[in-house]
Amino acid sequence: MKKKRSPLLNWVLFLVTLVVVFFLGLLASSVTERRAEQATIWKPEVQIAQFEPRNEVWGKNYPTEYDSYEKLSESDFRSKYNGNAMIDMLEVDPRLVVMWAGYGFSKDYNQGRGHIYAIEDLRNTLRTGGPTGPDDGPMPTTCWTCKGPDVPRVMNEEGVTEYYTGKWARLGSEIVNPIGCADCHNNETMELQITRPALVEAFQRQGKDINQATHQEMRSLVCAQCHVEYYFDKKRPGAEGANYLTFPWDNGYSVEEMEAYYDARNFTDWTHKLSKAPMLKAQHPGYEVYLTGIHAERGVSCADCHMPYMSEGGKKYTDHHIQSPLNNIENSCMVCHKEKTAQLMNDVYDRQDKIIENRDELEKLCVRLHVEAKTAWDLGATEEQMKDILMDIRHAQWRWDYAAASHGGSFHAPVEISRVVATGINIAQEGRIKLARLLVELGYKGEVPYPKIDTKAEAQQYIGLPMEKLIEEKENFKKNLLPEWEKEAKTREAAMPVVWNK
Repeated sequence: MKKKRSPLLNWVLFLVTLVVVFFLGLLASSVTERRAEQATIWKPEVQIAQFEPRNEVWGKNYPTEYDSYEKLSESDFRSKYNGNAMIDMLEVDPRLVVMWAGYGFSKDYNQGRGHIYAIEDLRNTLRTGGPTGPDDGPMPTTCWTCKGPDVPRVMNEEGVTEYYTGKWARLGSEIVNPIGCADCHNNETMELQITRPALVEAFQRQGKDINQATHQEMRSLVCAQCHVEYYFDKKRPGAEGANYLTFPWDNGYSVEEMEAYYDARNFTDWTHKLSKAPMLKAQHPGYEVYLTGIHAERGVSCADCHMPYMSEGGKKYTDHHIQSPLNNIENSCMVCHKEKTAQLMNDVYDRQDKIIENRDELEKLCVRLHVEAKTAWDLGATEEQMKDILMDIRHAQWRWDYAAASHGGSFHAPVEISRVVATGINIAQEGRIKLARLLVELGYKGEVPYPKIDTKAEAQQYIGLPMEKLIEEKENFKKNLLPEWEKEAKTREAAMPVVWNK
């Protein structure tokens, strides 16, 4: 005979069923609520036009991302080495003034702040001079290229070659919105896209199609539009008279391969004022250095660390507060690493300490090379006697600059940066040996004295910079021409419609 189930057990099963049904109901309600919340968040309020440069217009449709973007206005983070606070790097290290003698960076070089300050900082730097009109000043229009989303708009209106033609001041009233949404995103799909032709053209010369890049690769390539080594090609066929922005990647991405590219073309950024060496100025080869590091090898993108994914209200989004991972370790590093925060920071600083120690030695050698080369010239050295020495100076400082200007290179690829600095030291020492022999041949006895350059002012006086005049010109520019730019830009943007969705 079949045994009857206990009434108590029936009640227990009934109550368990009620509890399960209750929690399933809560789950369904939560999912429905989150979906409704997401629908509310993502409901487009305006129609974003192609080449829309105003970040605040994009922000009406994407308020969460825009709110995080606005945090770029914060500029108070200082790590052991730099951060996002404005630092006068020439005051911190006056040797830089001598190394860049004859080049704009000897006038003014500040640690960069967040992307939101891109336009403001470019206007304020002494490197862009004090122009009085559209055809005045030391810099070309190309210097605007990485500073904001007005650039693709103007390129579309004028043409790429025409955009690269003329003086920096010519586009002062046009390039007014700082780096933002339209620099990286398609206005209709929000997909990542490349908006600067130099990167596309560099890929094409390598036989690559950038349109085949994966989404994860694009999370680095949109950064590589600007955080790379580049130069202004004044001899580009069909673009005569333009300063055509070009990436020197035809031979490869390494410091030697790009150096060979420049040497084969006899390209020179400037002739050093003291040594007369044909110099190369590394821009900021962050992408090239990143490619040689462990994170790139493991498929980690720039955005994974500098723009990590966040979650708010059930919505996953990319943090647009682009910053050092050291100021956001919990959301960046800790996604993969399990070490404690203090240990991770110590690991980073340990690598930086060791590399910067050797980089500083290379820096001192470069200063001595320039001063000793000037002494040789003053004693009557010939161009033939100086030819090999000048190339050693060029190649040694190129390696120093490559390591220094890569911004985070000692973290991104410490092994590669250590190698680059070491080869630079070897080349610099070889150059000094050649110079020592030449100085003896020219009748110089003893050691060439090291200049007194303990402060930025002393170093700038040593190389003969008229700083009072440069500062006065900049102040006149900010007082007279800059307000005209801002007035013209305000009038133009007032006429740009914002179409609201009903």
